Amino acid sequence: MSVDLQHDVTLDQRYGGAAPARVLTTPVVEQQLAHRSVRRYLPDAVDDDVLATLVAAAQSAATSSNLQLWSVVAVRDAERRARLAALAGDQAHVVQAPVLLVWLVDLARAHAVAARHDAPTAGAEYLETAVVGFVDAALAAQNATLAAESLGLGTVYIGALRNHPTEVADLLGLPRHAFPAFGLVVGHPDPSEGARVKPRLPQAAVLHHEAYDEAAHHVVDEYEQRIGAFYADEGLEHSWVERLLARLSGPRSLHGRERLREHLGARGFPLR
Repeated sequence: MSVDLQHDVTLDQRYGGAAPARVLTTPVVEQQLAHRSVRRYLPDAVDDDVLATLVAAAQSAATSSNLQLWSVVAVRDAERRARLAALAGDQAHVVQAPVLLVWLVDLARAHAVAARHDAPTAGAEYLETAVVGFVDAALAAQNATLAAESLGLGTVYIGALRNHPTEVADLLGLPRHAFPAFGLVVGHPDPSEGARVKPRLPQAAVLHHEAYDEAAHHVVDEYEQRIGAFYADEGLEHSWVERLLARLSGPRSLHGRERLREHLGARGFPLR
């Protein structure tokens, strides 16, 4: 069925007042629109049944040619999570939440299969194969995220694990040809945080019809005003434009991730 944006608070929040006039809605779409990053958690555990459910959802995501070039490490041990948090810029929610899922680009399994069949693996050395692994891992993780949120759990992605991927790999005992792409904190949200739905760019900025329209870039100015108001309410002093420009300004802004190609090469991804 369709819903008018005037009668849908979540849709209005997602676009900060610039939503399409009408969208189709289902329980799944409503869950997606309500996504928010949670950075404060209760100590309640995430049990094995929930974890199995999240992985089942992850394995139901699309995967290129059914190769399934990903794996995930569930980290519950508090000391190990603390060490991972330190490697990821001391993000407190990594320690606070009961589990951190570390999503891997996993070619180790494929190499092991090839070795058992005495088969060549030169194709695994190309950038395309690594890209497939990263895409597969991201699709799987997003399925798990949606499943977690449907169960009343909160999540937040931890891209900063790529600041020190070699140390992360050592800590998790990863074999050669397995690379930690990102983490996903999962836990029970602390209701005192009041995490909010963050406005996104208007669809005019991201939806192109038939061909790319560079004129659409101008809508960023309008978005800057809306997201600026959101940041002000959150007590943040910088704008979206400032955040974007800071990230693009130079290698120092990448906090170690400017060496990603080097780290991938060291872990058996030559990226030809």
